[in-house]
Amino acid sequence: MKPTRIFDLLDNYKEKFIKEDAICGKQDGKWIKYSSQQYVENSYNISYGLLTLGIKKGDIIATLTNNRPEWNFIDMGMLMIGAVHLPIFTSLNINEYKHIFAHSEAKAVVVASKSIYQKIEPALNKEYIGDNIFSFDKAENIRSWTEILELGKKNASKYKLEVEKIKASITTEDFASLLYTSGTTGSPKGVMLSHKNLVGNARAASSVFGMTINDRFLSVLPISHVGGRMGNYQTQYNGTSIYYAENMGALAANMREIKPQGFGTVPRILEKIYDTIISKGKKLTGIKKSIFFWAVELGLNYDIDNGWFYKQKLKIADKLIFSKWRAVLGGNIKFAGCGGAALQPRLEKIFWAAGIKVVNMYGLTETSPIMTINRLNKPDVKLGTIGPVIDGVEIKFAEDGEILCKGHNVMLGYFKNPEQTKEVLDEEGWLRTGDIGFLEDDKFLRVTDRKKEIFKLSNGKYVAPQIIENKLKESFFIEQSMIVGEHQKFAGAIIVPSFSYLKSWCDENNISYKDKTELITLPEVKKVINDEIKKFNLEFNPHEKINRFKLVIDEWTSETGELTYTLKLKRKYIAEKYEKLISELFPKQSI
Repeated sequence: MKPTRIFDLLDNYKEKFIKEDAICGKQDGKWIKYSSQQYVENSYNISYGLLTLGIKKGDIIATLTNNRPEWNFIDMGMLMIGAVHLPIFTSLNINEYKHIFAHSEAKAVVVASKSIYQKIEPALNKEYIGDNIFSFDKAENIRSWTEILELGKKNASKYKLEVEKIKASITTEDFASLLYTSGTTGSPKGVMLSHKNLVGNARAASSVFGMTINDRFLSVLPISHVGGRMGNYQTQYNGTSIYYAENMGALAANMREIKPQGFGTVPRILEKIYDTIISKGKKLTGIKKSIFFWAVELGLNYDIDNGWFYKQKLKIADKLIFSKWRAVLGGNIKFAGCGGAALQPRLEKIFWAAGIKVVNMYGLTETSPIMTINRLNKPDVKLGTIGPVIDGVEIKFAEDGEILCKGHNVMLGYFKNPEQTKEVLDEEGWLRTGDIGFLEDDKFLRVTDRKKEIFKLSNGKYVAPQIIENKLKESFFIEQSMIVGEHQKFAGAIIVPSFSYLKSWCDENNISYKDKTELITLPEVKKVINDEIKKFNLEFNPHEKINRFKLVIDEWTSETGELTYTLKLKRKYIAEKYEKLISELFPKQSI
């Protein structure tokens, strides 16, 4: 019987996948492996322990943690008794935490460590939570999560039948998880997802990736992110071993250690991997450097339908260069599932050329998340698009080009917010995504921009900033950018240079400087960035061309506030932060 509720994955393990490394995490430099049997037993004991604590069906339990095996025990344990899981990112600000805890009325919270607890403590709603605060790591004056586990073991006989009774009462349509959106345009909204939403999406994704009991998956995306969550479930559905990456800094080391067949990612991670590889290539000399960049140029022209001669050259490039790229990622990588933001076409091409199939997908928290996804093989893959719809999902387009979605993946609604739910979800079940797009070849989806991000110039022409920003990042000199110019005569840009690449370029050209602040004022630097922009402007429509730009020294991250925790631009925050610089882009007479 196929799983239809999230906790059915446990029965799936018992029936099909008996293994010693079902879920694994690293502690004190060693991989700690939990067998499928331990996974099942610990999850049931957590459910008994939660009932002992007085948690009831419908109660909300929050988790704030790094990726780790123990998260799964808490997840499955609460879901089996009908509690609702609220995974929260660890990188939010205090106001966001206050909103989420007050709005959700969570009855318990499990944190990774004392430092996380100290960060959120001022935001906790003690009226609801009481002393039901637990930590995965040992922390002074905070109850350990193992307390729930031990309570469960002691009370197993008392609650075993009750858990089975509650499980039997839970339907696929029941509210299973509450996830708050990243809040790019205001307070985060609570998205209510059902068992059907998450399991249906995981099953559809598992058929795309086709992983097996003998494969290993490196979990990179935060498990609190709906994409990381779906990857977690679809991997378990296939019985594939899950290894949780320690952190982004240890990603390459973790890959070499476990040699995974697949991993989940967002474009920003791929950009970092690519930039690191290119920076190493630039340090080569002579014929080695020439061969390296010949292979890179060949890869940037990759297409699935390239002819015989190209493929022969690619074989040579693979032997000399690309095989080494795969070795850096463990040597066994078959695919990288990628979503969360727009992927640069050049990255998709070069990773495919290198034998690493970046499977581009599209969706929202409200769609659990996948709506469309490229497949691993023809005829259901077209590079540069985000693929055909997944099984059980439909899309259509509103008159203005907005993408509408219907299917097993569409959320139940926004928590405590029927008005906003009605704004995006009609009576027939069609969800307004807020994205503009079209179908290519009547099959492959392309998203052109966020509906709310498109702005109008003073001449009435519309500018879709995301496309332009993504194009600019193809330059080795540009790390990040935000296009501005609403109600102005032309478009401008705030640009974060790639300082690592700029440093190498300055060294090669004997350009000296004191620090980053001085670096961005140098005429040579301004000129090279301007030349890059001029090159890209040739590809833009006249009204989309970037007329002026300003360079800034700040790195944009979710921790510093410029990016959401899914690494999208927080446009309002950036606009406010650089208000003076933006005003300098547009003299008064241009308004």
